Amino acid sequence: MKRKVLSMLLCSGLVVTMLAGCGSKAGTGSDGDAAETSDMDYVKDKGALVVGITNFEPMDYKDENGGWIGFDADLAKAFAESLGVEVEFVEIDWDNKILELDGKTIDCVWNGMTLTEEVTSSMDCTDAYLANAQVVVVPSDVADQYQDEDSLADLNFAAEAGSAGEAELERRGLSVTPVTAQADALMEVAAGTSDAAVIDLLMAAAMIGEGTSYEDLTYTVHLSSEEYGVGFRKGSDLREELGKFFDTCYEDGTIQELAETYGIQDMLVTE
Repeated sequence: MKRKVLSMLLCSGLVVTMLAGCGSKAGTGSDGDAAETSDMDYVKDKGALVVGITNFEPMDYKDENGGWIGFDADLAKAFAESLGVEVEFVEIDWDNKILELDGKTIDCVWNGMTLTEEVTSSMDCTDAYLANAQVVVVPSDVADQYQDEDSLADLNFAAEAGSAGEAELERRGLSVTPVTAQADALMEVAAGTSDAAVIDLLMAAAMIGEGTSYEDLTYTVHLSSEEYGVGFRKGSDLREELGKFFDTCYEDGTIQELAETYGIQDMLVTE
């Protein structure tokens, strides 16, 4: 009789344990998994920080050997090293950056990302580290015709899909053709398939004008002023860790030296 009672108690305990386990798993889902394993632990466990980027000189672009370099790329490499992991760069469709991040295809968006309301409401972002602007790019031989916003009304623009430049054009009701990357927007203007492009000032300074591949292009009107930040998943502890890393880089002069290397020292946020 005792053996039967003991058996019933063990069975009852097992059922309770199983139900508790099922209840716990059902109650957590993907959010529970995120709570159990922090983003930093997740990155360290897999041994790599996956960084979502586009080809965007001087932030992220390829050297002659096909390796990624640039102000953001070099910082990302150093940050990954500080975590004790490798860095992996993945070119993404900029319009899908939030989906890529939430789906864990990437661990952060680090590519001269403008801190728009959409971005800051969907990601945990760092403080701004670079100042930027959206500028209008046109052929140099017609630049004198496009020196203010009123003169832009009849132009057909190219802009990167999902970018701050596209948003500025749409806000003004101007004609815009979305393209995959900002570099593609420049190609559209150079080829004459678009009248003008709107791209980041940092890219314009690096890629157009004398001594570049686009010597016949120039930039004129500034449509907006903005700031860059790095974005992580909501609740990610990597944001705070990167903030500490940035503090160290400012204190030891690393970030200032790197900005000078890529000619963007005047855009560096120092306060």
